[in-house]
This record gives sequence, C-alpha cells and structure tokens, in this order.
Amino acid sequence: MKKQLFFMVALASVLVLSSCSRMGELPANLFRTTPSPLEVRGGVIDARVDGRFPERFFDRHSVITVTPVLVFDGQEVRGTPRVFQGERVIGNNTVISRREGGAFTIPATFTFVPEMAVSELFLEFDVERRGRAGANIPRVKVADGVNATSTLVNAGELVPAIAPDAFQRIIQQTTEASIHFLIEQSNLRASETRSQDIRNLTAAVRTAAETENKEIESLNIIGAASPDGPFELNRNLAERRTNVSANFLNQELRRQRTPVEIGRDFTPEDWAGFQKLMEQSTIQDRDLILRVLAMHTDPVVREREIRNIASAFTVIADEILPQLRRARMELTVNIIGRSDEEITALATSNPAALSVEELLYAATLTENLNEKARIYREVIRLFPNDLRGYNNLGQVLLLQGNRAQAHQYFERAARIDANNPDVNYNLGLVAMLNGEINQAEEFFGRAAGTHADLNQALGTLYVKTGEHTRARTLLAESATNNAALTQILNNDYNAARRTLNAVQNPDGMTAYLQAIVAARTNDRDAVYNNLRTAVQRDRNLARKAMTDMEFARFRTDQTFLSIVR
Repeated sequence: MKKQLFFMVALASVLVLSSCSRMGELPANLFRTTPSPLEVRGGVIDARVDGRFPERFFDRHSVITVTPVLVFDGQEVRGTPRVFQGERVIGNNTVISRREGGAFTIPATFTFVPEMAVSELFLEFDVERRGRAGANIPRVKVADGVNATSTLVNAGELVPAIAPDAFQRIIQQTTEASIHFLIEQSNLRASETRSQDIRNLTAAVRTAAETENKEIESLNIIGAASPDGPFELNRNLAERRTNVSANFLNQELRRQRTPVEIGRDFTPEDWAGFQKLMEQSTIQDRDLILRVLAMHTDPVVREREIRNIASAFTVIADEILPQLRRARMELTVNIIGRSDEEITALATSNPAALSVEELLYAATLTENLNEKARIYREVIRLFPNDLRGYNNLGQVLLLQGNRAQAHQYFERAARIDANNPDVNYNLGLVAMLNGEINQAEEFFGRAAGTHADLNQALGTLYVKTGEHTRARTLLAESATNNAALTQILNNDYNAARRTLNAVQNPDGMTAYLQAIVAARTNDRDAVYNNLRTAVQRDRNLARKAMTDMEFARFRTDQTFLSIVR
C-alpha cells in the first residue's frame, strides 16, 4: 500500500514538472513588432508587440508576467508588464486557454536616449505556479535597433531674433503754411502774408540752407478753391492763387538770400479738403452730408444735394468753405544723419555721443560677435530701460553658445516688456534647446502673428513633439535641413530632394539627409556619394552613420565601411 501511494505521488510530481517544462522556449516567429525597427517619435519609442501563446502551452495553474525589455550599451530598461493567467487561476488577469492558446498585445514604450540607437527589444517571461516560481521561459528577441531619424531636427538651425533699431539716415521734416483768400478773390492780404505760419516756413528754409546736415527736398504750393460755384471760375481762382502765392514767397526768399525752386499745382474744387473738415466738424447734418459725398462723385450733383440741405448749408458757407479758399505751402527738409564710418568710430571712442538708435545700428555694421556684444553692453549701460540692449546681447550670446547667460538677458528684457514678440521668440528657442517643450510652445504662442520666423520655430517644435504632418506644413515654404527632415518623416522623398538641393549653405547634415533619402529609395551609389560628402564636412557623422538604422543593410558593405571608418 505504501509503495502504491509513493508511486502515485511520484507520478503526480512528474506530471506537474512535465506540464511546466512544456512551457519552455517560445519561437520568435510567434511575435511581430510594429514598427520594426523601433522608431523615435516625439522623443519616445512607442511600439506594439503582437504575440501568441501556442496551443497546449499555457499551464492551467500558472501566471505569466510578460515585460518588454530594451537592452542597449550594457543597460536594460524595462517597460510596462502585462499579466496572463491559466484557466484554473483565480484572478483578474487575461485568461489564456491551455487547449487553444491565445493572442496578446504588449505595448513597449521607452523614453529615448541616443545610446538606444543600437539596441535589442526582448520580451521577458516570469512564470509563477501555485504561488512559486515556475518553469523558465527564455527571453525572446522581438526587435533589433531604433530608427532615430526624427532626432536629427536641429533647433540650433534657427537664428534668434534681433530687436531692431529705428535708425534712419535721412529724417524728413515738414513745415506747412497757408494763405487764405476771400470768396472769388485771388489778391493777397497783408494779414495773411505776415502770419506766424509764413514766418515759420521762411525761417525753416533759411535754417535748412545754413545747416550742414540739412537739405531742402522740396517746396510746393497748391492753390485751391472751395467746391461751390461754377467749375471754370473755381479753376481760374485756384490757379491764380497758386501763382500770386508763389510770386510772394519767391520775393521773401530772395530777400533773405535763400532762393528755392518752388513747385506749383492747384485743385479747382477741393472736395478732399471739404470731406476732411466735415469729418472734424460738429455740424448738425454732418453724417447726411458725408453720405452725399460717398454716394455721388459728380461735383455738380454733390453741390446741388448739399445746397438742398438748407439747415446746414449756411453753417457750411460760414465755417467750412472759407478754409478751402487758400494756397497751401509745404516745405520738406531732409535731416542727414551721421555716416556709417562716423557711427562706427563713435561707438568705440564715445558711445555716449550716439542716440540709442545710432548705437543699436552700430552693432549691425560689424560681423564680429564680440564687438556686437560690446556695443550692446554699452546700450544697456546708457539706456537701461530699453529692452533691445538686453535682448540683442542675449542673441549674440546664444549664437556664441552661451545659452545660460543668453537666457538671463532675455529674462531681463522680458521684465521690461513681457509681451515683446522678439523676446518671447528667443525665450522659446532657449526653452526648446533645453528640452522644455511645453514652455517653448507657450513662449512661441506669445509671439504668434508678429515674428517672421515663427513658422520655422513651430515646425521644429512639432518634430520634437512627434507631430510630423503639422511640422511639414509649417516648414513647407523653407529650404532648410529641418524642412527636408519633415518631408522624409512624411515619406515624401521627391520633395525632400528638392528642398535639400535648394539649401543655401549646405553642411554635413544636408548631405547626410540626402544619404538617408537615397537609402530609403534604394539608390546605393547616392548613399555612398552623399555619405562621403557628409563625412568630409563633419567627421562626427561617420560615427553616427555606423549606428544609424537607416544604413543598417550597408553595415557589412566594404564601400560603406571605408567611408565611415
């Protein structure tokens, strides 16, 4: 009896062990990974592994935890596990039939680091049977390598914004005066020729003639008549008023020995002046009269309709029309600023002698970043409340690679005006370079609709967030490496070729992207030619190509190896 009992226990143990052992190795062809190779999108590897437990594999009393594991550079990163259970296990996990087996899907999501480019994705199986460790199931490799092409987007390709100067070499100064006439007359009255406006105009002519950095651009007289009465009468009046005023002004300028050529013109009926004065008036029927002007262009009809508004016409005749019986004089003088040479010299020897606009302009006259930085520091010293000094110094520092200090100056500029589009654009660039994507998007939002390069920045940002279609749309009009990259990521290789061929200053990355296009379109010779160019321009790209999944099928090719070694 004891022997029989011992035999039964031993047999049960063998059955249990053999049941577990049958859960041994799973063949790789039971698994499919999407995408394969793995791919980085928005800084994340996000894949899916579809697999199957075969028939008569899963033990009824076992629990299997399946975990995706990414192995790279001597490291392992574990993804989110999923748990499956046999038919006789009490629990809330997915049940797998022993007889029929069962399909399953495992998400495999990892935050990308560059070392992951050369990696392997495994599924790890931990078996538990009746609360104890069960049979060993070896890891299964389900993917090999990570395509990291999207990480080639380069925020450093973007140029930080300069807050512009308002420097004008020539500033125009205008002086106006008018001589008014009585109705249907063109003779000059002493009260008009001795007015303060006339004195100011003749004095401005004299000053322009005597001042070294001033020159007279023009002096014009336009005679006019009010838009009432016969047209031919008004035409003759306007012309005579122009001539008598010009003759008078000529005599005055000769008397002060500053003769100037005077331009002459006239307006027979000054409807434009009439409308302007009406808009400024408080006449009771003003809006009705303005509607008449808008509805009718014929001067005869206009005059008739306005006269029909009897309540208003008397006021118009007394207050508006007399102001239009005139000869208007306009003097334009050019004030000529310092030359580039003078500004450059003073920016070094005596910055305080320059205006803020001249000093900011001085920085644009040199390509030397150190000299630009020096000038912007002078702007900050002399004009501490002008944000442009801080912003533009930050721009130079960012171009020099001093990101942290550049950020400090952008923040100081923002304290003066937090809504300035150039400052917000630059703060967004720094945030993007620092990997602070949400913050970068917020800053770019504050620059929306105002900054010329905003689409470039947003397109670059959207590559980093994995929104490749949106990025391509924003960069569609530019010929840059980043624009071509978005076309590659959207599988538009013809567009990518055109864009790369149009890049104004091609660099190593330009040729490297051309090699990727060639690899994706099976043009082996173009792969080699473009890789040679890329490596010649930037030796670091040889190391990149060795581990890049875009060139995985070339890694044993001797021509490829001769280029990248």
